[in-house]
Amino acid sequence: MSLDAFIMGLAFIIIHLAANQVLPSNRMKRLRWFSFSGGLAVSYVFVYVLPSLHKEQVIVKKYTDYLTMESELYFIGLIGVLIFYGIQKFVRKVDRKGDPKKHTTLFFMQIIFFAIYNMLVAYITVSSDVAGIQAVFYGLAIGLHFIAIAHDLWREYGVMYNQIGRYVLVLGIIAGWITGMLVQLSPLLQSIVFAFISGAMILNVLKYELPPDGEAHFPTFAIGVVAYTSITMSLKFFFQW
Repeated sequence: MSLDAFIMGLAFIIIHLAANQVLPSNRMKRLRWFSFSGGLAVSYVFVYVLPSLHKEQVIVKKYTDYLTMESELYFIGLIGVLIFYGIQKFVRKVDRKGDPKKHTTLFFMQIIFFAIYNMLVAYITVSSDVAGIQAVFYGLAIGLHFIAIAHDLWREYGVMYNQIGRYVLVLGIIAGWITGMLVQLSPLLQSIVFAFISGAMILNVLKYELPPDGEAHFPTFAIGVVAYTSITMSLKFFFQW
């Protein structure tokens, strides 16, 4: 594990433990915060995740003759969208307020679900061995993404999230760290994991991280998109990411 990956993982852990303490208490400032982080997240999807998915598809094609459509990894990403959306739809559809036992059961279901998500993200971070400036911008986007997820879970489950949920999510990150250090997957399997988690991330960003119309501050959102895209594209040009 590189030092950069270690620092990113440590930052992700701190984010889950203290996300709600760093968010502004003022409503307008909080809306601007989420609009800005939503802009960064959307930019990250279009300038990093999708190009990386295409690059992985090209790499995988070199290792096998069975992939002939040049879109197999995109299909894996679509499966990630389908599974994560289905689980979220099920959890949000059930009335969690009427039955305390059902509320607790759905809480653990959703927390375990996101712990697995965290584990896969942490694994990809460690196994990809990103470093330097690239690690900073990768970590910034993922970190803000984690803050949005943590805040959403806290709003839904309150005390249970603070007492149990955030620690389970941290265990997911640690599990991904350990897996990344001890398990070396083949290029094909690693690309499949990357495609699956990319699909889930795209869904989470576009459906759950973008502020609703009534809560969005568009100028701040636009600043996030333009700033992150401009800097990332410039760094890609100069450093050939």
